[in-house]
Amino acid sequence: MAVLLGVLVAASFGSGDFLGGRASRRAPTLTVLMLAQATAVAGAVIVCLFVGARVAPHDIVFGALAGAVNIVGIGLLYQGLAVGRMGVVAPVSAVVGAIVPVAWGIADGERPSALIIVGVVLAVVAVTLITRQPEADDGLGAETGVVWGVTAGATLGASLILYLQTSTQSGLWPVLAARVAAFVLVGAVLVWFAVRKVSLPFPRAGGRNLALGAGALDVAASTLLLLAVREGLIVVVAPMAALAPGFTVVLARVVLDEQLRRAQRIGLVFALAGLVLVAVG
Repeated sequence: MAVLLGVLVAASFGSGDFLGGRASRRAPTLTVLMLAQATAVAGAVIVCLFVGARVAPHDIVFGALAGAVNIVGIGLLYQGLAVGRMGVVAPVSAVVGAIVPVAWGIADGERPSALIIVGVVLAVVAVTLITRQPEADDGLGAETGVVWGVTAGATLGASLILYLQTSTQSGLWPVLAARVAAFVLVGAVLVWFAVRKVSLPFPRAGGRNLALGAGALDVAASTLLLLAVREGLIVVVAPMAALAPGFTVVLARVVLDEQLRRAQRIGLVFALAGLVLVAVG
């Protein structure tokens, strides 16, 4: 069940990242996040109303911390997808986002199998291939994408660890706490910009729809992720959820006709193979 939930998380996150990245090419990332998180909060409220729970204060605190860290990661990822190559940013963020919680799980006493170890090694090799500098730069270079991908992955991986600190009795209230915290944080940053008289326009028409879609997929992914980490070991769930870039890259290829160089294609295969090995291990 944990593996299946992990795949659904990957599909939701990957599709949401694609929509958020597209929206961030039409409007500032902060305003895209504001619309997306408003949608996510509404979705989280609806989900909580239909799921019984016995929530404790620490569940709300860790949920809110997870949301605050998560929104920073999403912001970094959206910006990276907007200014870099989606086929570079997404896989790198996924590899780093998987390694961080896996490392935490090992430190916490989980003992990975040989397959998991091999998978992590493949993931590291994948990063090397994906980040290989191209001979000609088309304005969306791999190097820029790597920086955004690593920082986004580190924060997203940390948010998963924080979600894991909540109790199973709390139901999905940590998701609501996370989305509210994210909404408030983004709103505070927007107010700061407004005080400094910096104008950040909200997305229009198509961009607005992309942002709203990203928010809906975000809350769906967060809900499934919380259920997944409660069903299985984090060293299994994290890599499965990290398969999200596969969906992002496919959408980028189909919708945007974005091309990947040979080394990057090989690296992507290594990344996905490594993540799968970690999942089945």
